[in-house]
Amino acid sequence: MNNPHLPFECTTAELEKAAIQRFRTLVNLLPSQCQVFREPWDCSTVVCLDFAQCPHLLDFILEQEPLLMEGVKELGLGNAIVFRLGKKLMGWKVILPLD
Repeated sequence: MNNPHLPFECTTAELEKAAIQRFRTLVNLLPSQCQVFREPWDCSTVVCLDFAQCPHLLDFILEQEPLLMEGVKELGLGNAIVFRLGKKLMGWKVILPLD
């Protein structure tokens, strides 16, 4: 059943796209070349930021870690953030639960 008042289809894929777009809007410092996606790791979900297309920006974004963590926490997107350059893991930050 589709609600004509919603700006997107209510499928899992569309909801995922909307959540990632909301994250990009909330944390507007992420470059457009940075791929943002979520993936399951064991019993958790992690937010992956892949800088394969913009490796020169990785260090700058790593310095903005508190803002990224706050965005993930506010939207309930995952339990950690993973920083990648393609398949190479460059960093990992666990998100502590809200108090």
